[in-house]
Amino acid sequence: MASSIGPISLIVPCYNEAARLDIQEFHDFAKQNRSVHILFVDDGSVDKTLAVLETVREGNEANVSILPCAQNGGKAEAVRLGILHALDKFAPRMVGFWDADLATPLNAVMSFAKVLDEKPAIEMVFGARVKLLGREVNRRAVRHYPGRAFATVVSNLLRLSIYDTQCGAKLFRVAAHTRYIFAQPFISKWVFDVEILARYMSLLKRSPDELAATIYEYPLEKWTDVAGSKLQPSDFIKSFLDVWRIYRKYL
Repeated sequence: MASSIGPISLIVPCYNEAARLDIQEFHDFAKQNRSVHILFVDDGSVDKTLAVLETVREGNEANVSILPCAQNGGKAEAVRLGILHALDKFAPRMVGFWDADLATPLNAVMSFAKVLDEKPAIEMVFGARVKLLGREVNRRAVRHYPGRAFATVVSNLLRLSIYDTQCGAKLFRVAAHTRYIFAQPFISKWVFDVEILARYMSLLKRSPDELAATIYEYPLEKWTDVAGSKLQPSDFIKSFLDVWRIYRKYL
């Protein structure tokens, strides 16, 4: 049964995802949730990603769109361009981004939207990969422990007690300042999620406590570490350096 919450624009950045995209899952979700407009951003893929995306769009033309980029600009830029495009074209109440591999199932979108719908003070809902009893969160140790170290560094630098900055499932309430937050390119390709938080603090002159009051971390019911991630071990080192660059620029 389709939800009445909306309209929602969901940005899905894609780079060489032809072999990993779950066509049926995207197709079914789009059909069952007409209040959600899925915008795929093809980030200069050199495989058959664009053709696969057209297959997803068939039969769902009303709420599935594709934004092709001529060159690969990285996930951060794909998300940023997608959000600006959605704000211009679809006038959503909520806008967010979701990893194309569906490590976080699409049905969580409506759970995130319900939080924003029921809690007026909340502006951002972030997926949190917390391995609790009764929840299916399966993450490889080689990614889990560096991820926890990274989250600790971010929390200390931002003075914000956030558990998981890097989960690729986020939804934002659209406000007058949303375009302002995403107006300029990010300085980091991978940890732009942290940069978004830094921009909320710097550009909107918010204290850590004021920012914390607008964020809701949603413990995911299911998250699967899907094979084929483009994140390499060396990227963790780059991520720590990027966090320092972000801190120096904004805070």
